[in-house]
Amino acid sequence: MDPQTYLHDPEGAYMKAGLLKWVSGANPLTVKALSLIPSYRVYREMYTLLGKSQWWSREELAAYQAAALSRLLAHAYANVPYYRRVFDDRGLVPGDIRTPADLRLLPFLTKEIVQANLPDLKARNYPESAFEYVRTSGSTGTPMGFYYERGVSRAREWAFMKTQWDRVGYRFGDKCVVLRGHVVDAASSGTYWKRALFGRWLIMSSHQMTEETLPAYIREIQQFKPRFIHAYPSTAVILARFMREHGIEPFPMVRAVLCGSENLYPWQRSLLEEAFGCRVFSWYGNSEQTVLAGECEESIHYHIFPEYGIVELIGRDGRPVEKPGEMGEVVATNLTNYVCPLIRYRTRDVAVATEKQCSCGRQYPLLEKVEGRLQEFIVTRNGHLISVTPINYESGAFENIRQFQMYQETMGELIIKVVRKPTYTREDTRQLVRELRWQLGDGVDVQVRFVDEIPRTEGGKFRYLIQKLPIEIGDL
Repeated sequence: MDPQTYLHDPEGAYMKAGLLKWVSGANPLTVKALSLIPSYRVYREMYTLLGKSQWWSREELAAYQAAALSRLLAHAYANVPYYRRVFDDRGLVPGDIRTPADLRLLPFLTKEIVQANLPDLKARNYPESAFEYVRTSGSTGTPMGFYYERGVSRAREWAFMKTQWDRVGYRFGDKCVVLRGHVVDAASSGTYWKRALFGRWLIMSSHQMTEETLPAYIREIQQFKPRFIHAYPSTAVILARFMREHGIEPFPMVRAVLCGSENLYPWQRSLLEEAFGCRVFSWYGNSEQTVLAGECEESIHYHIFPEYGIVELIGRDGRPVEKPGEMGEVVATNLTNYVCPLIRYRTRDVAVATEKQCSCGRQYPLLEKVEGRLQEFIVTRNGHLISVTPINYESGAFENIRQFQMYQETMGELIIKVVRKPTYTREDTRQLVRELRWQLGDGVDVQVRFVDEIPRTEGGKFRYLIQKLPIEIGDL
């Protein structure tokens, strides 16, 4: 694309124009964005395709997905030693798998299998320079390393994300506050935020959001006048609670809160929409880039991108979930990562599908809700699982609690760690225990422990439940 073309391509112009303003001391997020520029063509091609394919018929989407799967399997068989063994051991060739339903002929891929076979999951027809090693945070208890195609995977991911954000009007030139686990500087420095992407993004530290510093956060956001807030739900909740408790009006310019990378609970959505006075837009995906699904402008159902990957929901017996409203584990096959294919990858995430069609007109398959990780279920004395998703953490029982986190290492016993507000009393403890017993039932005993703080994960995320018991889909 020549420079004259950029003048008629405003989205592309924002991606490229930064080179003219490059300075040696650029913010790390800016550097990361600029690193995608050599793969801009990949981004633009994918983004252009998605602009068209999101309006295709179901038949057109199915044909595209079948062709993409055929190419992926032929490549994996020819160039990836692990998959050559898998096919040969079962007496299969790629041509035996003609549709996504035929993927059942292949075994599941687990985190443990990936770790044990990672060298053999690398495609032999790519140079070593094409492999970017990535490691998950291990929020489900099992960290895992794998590979992206250097530059290309991230550029393509941006195309999908931008397509999602288009649904709520996001443009690259829009101002955006980012609250996603960043550590901007040492706590002692008193620096809580920095500008990035040439002043368009305001990156704010989520590790220094306290009662003392939050007024400064509010003032900075008010002066910045963002159009969007891009946040982990748990981080946005800290800001929203402070605003509600102190009667602070919503930021007038904010059009939507973009929430991802953590499960968005119903109580969080209600709180955020009340405090910010705008739409909360959520999506579901993973670091492994095997599945991506997001809400649209018309509903809060998650629209699965069929161009991104193939999604299966499996039940207790490892077979497809068939009953409406039944929970299943998400098993996904990425259609775009050829350097390290992940085929029938068990995500350990639990979701519920729906056959409904969305009024937005897209013919994408829908997830009615994402229940979260398998490790986000509480285990009763009888071994039954209770999702933490429907628990109402905005009830009066939590009014005098600054922070809390649940912890379980014994069936039927739940510890809730509490950071108290100065107004907290013994009656609050009794009310909290009554509330949780009412919501969880008689199969769970609740104990309250007081702590001074509750740490976030290394990546800045917050886990409402630390589950130490091993849980499998068969336990549901």
